[in-house]
Amino acid sequence: MPKAPSRKLPPIRQLVAVMAALRAPDGCPWDREQDHRSLRSHAVEEVYELIDAIEAGDDAEMSEELGDLLLQVVFHAQLASERGAFDFDGVCQRLVDKLVRRHPHVFGSVTVDGIDQVWANWESIKKAEKAGSRHERKSALDGVPRHLPALMRAQKLLKKAAKAGLEPTAKARPAGRRETADALFDLAARCQEAGWSAEELLRAELARREAAWRREERRREPPVVRRVPRGTPARSTA
Repeated sequence: MPKAPSRKLPPIRQLVAVMAALRAPDGCPWDREQDHRSLRSHAVEEVYELIDAIEAGDDAEMSEELGDLLLQVVFHAQLASERGAFDFDGVCQRLVDKLVRRHPHVFGSVTVDGIDQVWANWESIKKAEKAGSRHERKSALDGVPRHLPALMRAQKLLKKAAKAGLEPTAKARPAGRRETADALFDLAARCQEAGWSAEELLRAELARREAAWRREERRREPPVVRRVPRGTPARSTA
């Protein structure tokens, strides 16, 4: 039977050791059955529980929920380590390197005037990092997670579309926050009465609009001019 790690170890090393023990052949049956896909919803749930604790101003609960969220990170890292992909130390090192690289105004000689320039530098560095890889962001709309809640995803896509000059045609809007809240609630009530899923409706509309924005984006791209080498005979149209 696995033994609990020594409390003389740093707490994070104890946590990594406990996770490895839970996944060991004589560990916990439930933990041994899990994989990356089976754990997906747990990470989302832990984030929402952390948000509840933050909004409640409950430090003890916040500490516990942060631990539960960290457990998801360590769990996924253990699964990846078992298949030789990466481990927890690799996750930490990659994060450290990224934070240092994307904060040249802190760890380098770059000077910034304010937060807007910090964000501009961050996006520029991120774009350069991903250039040429399968994660390269060729569209201004790239980088918005597909599994975000639909309303949150809509706002992020709208923000990116506006920055790219793809903002949709303006329509009549409620005057203020209260009127907007009422309108959102009324839309939810209308969907409920009709037996529709508001989430699915908005996701479908987002897919339609995003496709249209991407078509418009491609239409604006300058045409690629192909130069014909000198001496190349003209192709006959006969």
